[in-house]
This record gives sequence, structure tokens and C-alpha cells, in this order.
Amino acid sequence: MIVKELFLDGFRNYGGVTARFSDGVNVIAGKNAQGKTNLIEGIYYLTAGRSFRQAGDRDLISFDRDSACIRAGVESGGRDQMLEARLFRGRRRELCANGVKLKKAAELAGRLTAVMFGPDDLDMIKGGAAVRRRLLDQCLSQLRPGYLMSLTEFNRLLDHKTRILRDHYIKPSLLELLDDYDLRLAQQSARLIYYRSAFTAVLSVKASETHGEISGGAEALAIRYKTVGDMDASGKTPEQILPGLLEHQRAHRQAELKTGSCLSGAHKDDLEIEINGVPARKFASQGQARTAAVSIKLAERDAHFEDKGEYPVLLLDDVLSELDSGRQSYILGRIKTGQVFVTCCGDDAAPAARSGAVLRVENGKIM
Repeated sequence: MIVKELFLDGFRNYGGVTARFSDGVNVIAGKNAQGKTNLIEGIYYLTAGRSFRQAGDRDLISFDRDSACIRAGVESGGRDQMLEARLFRGRRRELCANGVKLKKAAELAGRLTAVMFGPDDLDMIKGGAAVRRRLLDQCLSQLRPGYLMSLTEFNRLLDHKTRILRDHYIKPSLLELLDDYDLRLAQQSARLIYYRSAFTAVLSVKASETHGEISGGAEALAIRYKTVGDMDASGKTPEQILPGLLEHQRAHRQAELKTGSCLSGAHKDDLEIEINGVPARKFASQGQARTAAVSIKLAERDAHFEDKGEYPVLLLDDVLSELDSGRQSYILGRIKTGQVFVTCCGDDAAPAARSGAVLRVENGKIM
């Protein structure tokens, strides 16, 4: 998986800029607030039609523009492709592949895959469950087109059900819709849980191996998938998962009506991460947490390779400065294959570009 070139116009602080890349390591250097992260955000957007910053499309358009364009020439699976996203103020975006307009963002899946590792990802160990769910969603949305469609539909149904639970006091007739939304929400939850559970099993094995290498065998990392009611979803199909979800919904119906919030579904999922048998979120040191985060991201990259037969693009956004020299060396030693983008403020990562290139960014321009 290679991004050959990227064109950005009206995207963040870029106006009509084309960047061409090495198929090895590309160091994106420059001072703060010059557009380094914006550049790799443009690449990531074309993986699944969304920003890793959790920003809406409007936020991606330059303040003085009404539209933005992201276009990339990509080599994937031995063939060249042209991917494009056009964003507009006031109307729907347009996504295209090889000049053909796509109906859904899910149709981007697999055309360009990327693993993103930024400073916020260092919080995946000690942060809230939403950070870990986002890890699963970002990866599976690229690997499984069906996952992204289920996730989109799940979020839509969750929003509608939450409105029913919140507003039924004012309009009691809304309760007539609740059984139908419960069933449809449980069906989509079962699909998401199926994908998440299977992927977590792969991720746990690979991350454990990597963590052991970084720690010199001194620490053991374990990752387990957790869903509502502590149900065991491992090895089960969506059809086998569904009855447990429906039962959990029934048991929590009165609590949901009382609180006005949805208490059952895939939006409650989490990953339980342990180091040497104890919960990492509570007891891991900063060094242990960072090592675990690095291990999980490198494991995610390996999982992509195992699934697709080629490495995804690896995007490292200002991560090296957050890590000690030993972990920096380990990461740089692990990225000798595949295309990599590393952003940094100085020349710390420049040695990594021995087989690639250094691009300097200044005020939205490639110098």
C-alpha cells in the first residue's frame, strides 16, 4: 500500500499543494502549527471518509473557502488508483475512486488502508472506553466494508432510541416505537460485537508478542474484549450473540426509561488490558502504558498485513517525542518495510528517512 502523491486544496491550511512521496519513510518536518498533522490527516481521510481528529467535514474546509479537495494517487494490490474527496459547505460531500462517484464511504474500504498513531493514542491504556472503541472502529472500518455500514446504522438507531427515551415523558406515543428500535439496535450491536471480538483475539496475540519484545520478556500484555452483561462473544456468530443482547435490553428497560439513556448496546463495549495480570488502566506506570500503546499499534499494522497481504500506510504524528530513546529505536527498527509518514518538529526522525525522504512544511506549503 503506497501513497504516491497527495493534492490538497482548501483543506485546513493547504491551498492547491501537491506533495510526492517516497515508498519508504517520509519525514514531515516543521515547526508547530504549520500543517504537518493536516497533511497526514488528508491521507487518513481517504481510508474511510473520516478524520482521525473526530472533526466534521465543515471543520476540514479552510475558513476562506466554500469547498475542499483531497486527492491521492495510490498503489494498492498491485494496481494504481486515484481516490478523491470533495467537501462542501451546505451540501453533501462527494467521494470518488478512479473518477467514479461512490455512493457510500464504506466503498472506500480496502482501497487505501492506514494505521494512525498520534499523541492521543498514548491514552488508550489509561483513558476512557471510548478511546479503545475508536481504535477498533478505525481499523475495522478499513478492513471490513460491512463493519462501517453497521456502525453507521448503529449510531443512527442509537440516536433515535435516545431521543425516544429522553422525550417519552412529553410525548408518550413514542414508546410504541421502542420495541422496534430495540430489536434493530440489538441486531446491529450483534454484528459490531462479532467483528470486534474476532479482531481483538488477533490483536491480543500480536500485541502480546510485540510487548514482550520491547520489555525484554519482563512484562506480559493481555487484551480481552468486554461487552454488556459480561457476555462471552468469542467464536460466536451475530445470530448467536443476539439473544443475549435482547435479554440484556429487557433487564434494563425500566432503568433506561428512568434515566433517559440507552444502557444496552455496542456503545458500552471496552477492551480490558492487563500487564502482568493486573489492570493496566489502574496500575500501569507511564512507561508501561506507553509500551502497551506502541505494542497495540504495531500489532494493528501486522493484523492489516496478515489480512490483506500488504502493509498499510503507517502514520506517526509527533509520537517519537513522547517516547524514550529505546522505544524510538524499536519503532524505527520495526518500520523498515511498508510506507511510513513521521511528523516531527525538528530532525529527530530524519535518520529514519535513510531509505526515504524529508519534506519540510511551512505555513501550509511543502518547502
